Amino acid sequence: MKDAKNVKDESQLQIDANAAADPEGGIFGLPHSADEAELHVVPVPFDATCSYRRGAARGPAAILAASYQVELFDPVAGEPWRRGIHMLAEDPRFHAWNHEAGLLAAGVIEVAGRIDSDAKLVQDLARTNAICREVDAAVEAVVGASLDAGKRVLTIGGDHATALGAICAHAKRHPSMGLLHIDAHGDLRDAYEGFERSHASVIHNVLDTAIGVGLQHGDEQATPNQLSAVVQVGLRDLCPAEMARISEENRLRAVFDHEWAGIRARGGNLEERIEQAIEGLPNEVYLTLDIDGLEPGLCPRTGTPVPGGLTWHEAWMWISAIPNSGRKLIGADLMEVSPGNATGDTWDAMVGARLALRILGAMAQLET
Repeated sequence: MKDAKNVKDESQLQIDANAAADPEGGIFGLPHSADEAELHVVPVPFDATCSYRRGAARGPAAILAASYQVELFDPVAGEPWRRGIHMLAEDPRFHAWNHEAGLLAAGVIEVAGRIDSDAKLVQDLARTNAICREVDAAVEAVVGASLDAGKRVLTIGGDHATALGAICAHAKRHPSMGLLHIDAHGDLRDAYEGFERSHASVIHNVLDTAIGVGLQHGDEQATPNQLSAVVQVGLRDLCPAEMARISEENRLRAVFDHEWAGIRARGGNLEERIEQAIEGLPNEVYLTLDIDGLEPGLCPRTGTPVPGGLTWHEAWMWISAIPNSGRKLIGADLMEVSPGNATGDTWDAMVGARLALRILGAMAQLET
């Protein structure tokens, strides 16, 4: 029987990086199987509780389609495809959950969560929250299985709520890891419109010892939440409670967008600010990236776009700073890439596919 290394070596010989991508291949046109690939991409097509503009559930499929137009060689990220990249098939359960929860959540969203004593909306909200917990458990299980098989995982959403299971899977195996969080929003609400696993609550849920890492799904044998630090970048749309949480929570460090833009406008040293910000992160870091952390021109159809944000190159400065500093980027997610309703306009997906390759490149620097 051929071992995985030999199989991968043989599959590499089938790849001509100078040619057009193989339309019969997997992501980026690559032939790697799940066993031989060192880098796994997990799609999570779910956005049922998106509060403004849905569409992120179609993000994984759109990124897959756009990936065939991405060059395998990147002058900055190198050639992570040589480690083997495999995108898992979309789990049909996510589509079923997204359909059911989307219908149930619509009425709750329409009244902005003010359901009062409306028995039907109360029931719909409860069922939606239950479905979201099922989604979290499923994501955690599939990501955890890849990690236990020795793979490195990039999870692609879906709205940002779907990152929770992936973060938990990594943190259970790296209990003192830190987070680099790129986003326009703080995502620190305890709930939004009544949705406990909202896209606006993912960082709160990660930090909450009753919900987050180590205690999710009633795992009594798990260890308590030990995340050491969360560095938030690009924040520019927050509520007062989130600002208070950032001020009070010693694990949170924020680089607000107005501060970043001010340094840029004055010709200041952006790399120096990055070094200061990540100084408190541990050796093992997980990246959670909401595409709306970038300037809206790069993601015009995302669910909740906000003026301002990081440029393409600035986003890469933050991501590459992790391996460049000697830290390990142990895993990542890419959330809220949405193709919108436009037909034939693939800009958001093209940006997402190229960003996915660069993130995989940063992850590939982790020594095996």
